Amino acid sequence: MSLFVASRSAFRVSAPLKRQIRSYATDPSPSSKGSNNTLLYGAAAAAGLAGAGYYFLSGSTAANKAQEKVKNASAAVAEKIPGVEAKKAFTGGDQGFLSLKLEEVEIINHNSKRLRFRLPEDDMVSGLPVASAILTKYKPLDAEKAVLRPYTPISDEDTPGYIDLLVKKYPNGPMSTHLHDMAPGQRLDVKGPLPKYAWSPNKHEHIALVAGGTGITPMYQLLRTIFNNPEDKTKVTLVFGNVSADDILLKNELATLENHYPQRFRAFYVLDNPPKQWTGAKGFINKELLKTVLPEPKNENIKVFVCGPPGMMDSISGNKKSPRDQGELKGILKELGYTPEQVYKF
Repeated sequence: MSLFVASRSAFRVSAPLKRQIRSYATDPSPSSKGSNNTLLYGAAAAAGLAGAGYYFLSGSTAANKAQEKVKNASAAVAEKIPGVEAKKAFTGGDQGFLSLKLEEVEIINHNSKRLRFRLPEDDMVSGLPVASAILTKYKPLDAEKAVLRPYTPISDEDTPGYIDLLVKKYPNGPMSTHLHDMAPGQRLDVKGPLPKYAWSPNKHEHIALVAGGTGITPMYQLLRTIFNNPEDKTKVTLVFGNVSADDILLKNELATLENHYPQRFRAFYVLDNPPKQWTGAKGFINKELLKTVLPEPKNENIKVFVCGPPGMMDSISGNKKSPRDQGELKGILKELGYTPEQVYKF
């Protein structure tokens, strides 16, 4: 069972950065009071699987939803049977775009929504390799060319029947605006996969994820893959920058990870406009913070992943030139002594 459907909640007061120096990655297991991470939010309780009682409600909305949950659960079990491979929705190559129906919309905060799209068949899984993304397409009525934008789903790659996208609406962003304006029942053209960084268990002893805003989505894909696999013992450090506390996406999911793996996963949050009670890092992700919490570049078997707005990328690692060209390593990571081979830009 995926870690991210486990039911658990917690709250922890944030601790000053000066108390979280370098030794965090190898410290002994914290006490029952929890680890001293910068900030930990409560994890949302997971929804339970519908029972056999739905048969007595045949034809009702509740019955239909219950039947769907049982069907999806059965498909998930079948997918795990050795020798039985689930059908993949995204096969790449000459497949072209798939027309996916929007099933559900959830408002996350003032500018972000979770959108659930149904796959062509209920027993299909996305089948996306990690790390990879999908490509969305939308052609405005008055435009000559279609708008194309990549997104990394936040749902598990082996979840049957649907994919979830976490979309932040940007001012004058044609695709994000279109997605936020969509209503259940409408369709979106999607294709994939768009391969990024090929992950395998224990590929690196320690990885660092430096993210800003919706740059958390490819990082979360890596996190899910690592911590859903009991054979993968990779240590992970996350540095996550946002404008305000309300802008921290996937905070409950990240909190769940911190609770379950205090020796292997640490998250540090940076806010441009923090609330008065905030004791974490303030302003932008800077050299001092990264030098303090990231694995040292002298350790050969590490990797630093970076994803965020262009300004953040330019400051920390330099922007990549194209999807296939990582470009020159610049900025803070170069100044700290990391090599191009130790850094990957999503």
